[in-house]
Amino acid sequence: MSKENKITGKAVDLAILKRIVSYAKAYKFNFTLAVCTTVVFAFISPIRPILVQYTFDEYVAKHNPGMLLNMTIVLVLLLILEAFMQFADSFLTNRLGQNIIKDLRVQLYKHITSLRLKYYDNTPIGTLVTRAVSDIEVVADMFSDGLISIIGDLLKLFVILAVMLFLNCQLTLIILIPIPFLLVATWLFKKAVAASFQDVRTQVARLNAFVQEHITGMNIVQIFNREKAESIKFDAINTKHRDANIRSIKAYSIFFPVVEILSSASLGLLVWWGGREILQKITTMGQLVEFIMFLNMMFRPIRQLADRFNTLQMGMVSSDRVFKVLDTNEIIENKGKTPASNINGAVEIKNLWFAYNEEDWVLKNISFSVKQGETVALVGATGAGKSSIINLLNRFYEYNKGDITIDGINVRDYELTSLRKNIGVVLQDVFLFSDTLANNISLNNPEITREMIIEAAKTVGAHDFISKLPNGYEYNAMERGAMLSVGQRQLISFIRAYVYNPRILVLDEATSSIDTESEKLIQNAIDIITKNRTSIIIAHRLATIQKADKIIVMEKGEIIEVGSHQELLKQNGQYKRLFELQFKEEVAVG
Repeated sequence: MSKENKITGKAVDLAILKRIVSYAKAYKFNFTLAVCTTVVFAFISPIRPILVQYTFDEYVAKHNPGMLLNMTIVLVLLLILEAFMQFADSFLTNRLGQNIIKDLRVQLYKHITSLRLKYYDNTPIGTLVTRAVSDIEVVADMFSDGLISIIGDLLKLFVILAVMLFLNCQLTLIILIPIPFLLVATWLFKKAVAASFQDVRTQVARLNAFVQEHITGMNIVQIFNREKAESIKFDAINTKHRDANIRSIKAYSIFFPVVEILSSASLGLLVWWGGREILQKITTMGQLVEFIMFLNMMFRPIRQLADRFNTLQMGMVSSDRVFKVLDTNEIIENKGKTPASNINGAVEIKNLWFAYNEEDWVLKNISFSVKQGETVALVGATGAGKSSIINLLNRFYEYNKGDITIDGINVRDYELTSLRKNIGVVLQDVFLFSDTLANNISLNNPEITREMIIEAAKTVGAHDFISKLPNGYEYNAMERGAMLSVGQRQLISFIRAYVYNPRILVLDEATSSIDTESEKLIQNAIDIITKNRTSIIIAHRLATIQKADKIIVMEKGEIIEVGSHQELLKQNGQYKRLFELQFKEEVAVG
């Protein structure tokens, strides 16, 4: 078990508990009312047995049917009051829990969206889904079935015991004889269930990670006929999840019968000793009935306490996992003050060094400049470092050494949101959400109107194909744009970039996975959206970048050639070899 998944060993971690309770500050009235309701409910619980005892001894034993009816009405009214208090207690604690997890989930989601990409490189998405969904649901249980309920159960238990000892100390001590055995059984149960619940949470995270990853990559699973092999893996993970749940079920199956046996033992002792005292006229029949009711009231919270302590501990374990994500400092610092709204788009990179891991350099001493309105292309083999430059320009990652400036100002000095808003990126792998095409283009930005979307689509050359789709711009692209072709998804991404009107445009392998017909449309779109705009194009197909003002050839993280298309062909170097190789391949395919 990983360090993250281990239980701290403490019954209650006060630091985590204090942090969780701090979220209740926004709901002080609800929290105070819930606590007050719990306390009042604990104190009114012993009243009913006392009234029953009084009714038996004063009105049943003395044959007073008139007063018996009156006391029955009082008892019914008391039951209604208790039912209302129980409803209020349950409703208030559950509402408090739901409000808290809403705030916590929003905070967690905002933090997750602020994390830099390096964090996602090392963290399974399914694990984050577990933290944001099921782990936070467990936190809600801390309030509905944990913290406040435990306080109420303990208070009710102490009040009942105090009343019992006051009424008949000797009889109370007799029926408490099985309690030490119950405490031992409760401790063993709590320990067993805590371990099994922790294992369940771990297996849930593994299940979520596996299912999310494999459903997302289902096309690869089916293309390579790996359904059976992946099903076997899933079955193994699912089996561990089942086994963890069965261990908790086993603990419950043993504990509750033990509680019932010990409860029955206490009842037997009560009947035996109480019966003797009735025969000796020390105790009345009403007192015996009263103590039977007290006994049931006492064992109910004892039976629930072990389960609620586990709920509390599991809530704290889940809270700890959520807080570990919240405390993750994998964020790009946004200390820049300069707004990027008025940038011209002149980019300069000086002596840039970058490594994803320590000093395993991906970029080595990179230097080049892009003038305002100029189009620069980056070419080279996979792994040459082209996309890394784009990630650094957008500050998705932080470079190690050197400088990147826009209009002479370091990118770290720009306000981060403003910087990214003015750098448009079109990726090779276009991600579309399960939403309408219009919302996928605007990303639900209220500043982008339907007219702006349609105008951008017409400019890019995508309006015709969108208009032919069912419902047009209201057509649902489904998850990841599964209902559209690769070329159509790419055109949507071009509209998305164009409508945001960035000062700097980045195209990352935007034509590498499309057919020739779609390529013509997209090449036309590229010509339109790069006009009078600083553009950096990462290209695999060299035919698409011949019009670039400057072409930079990279190899193993270094720049090896720079020039225009014609200049590089004359150099008779790597670019010319790549171009001739692609030309021969295209002729052969043709």
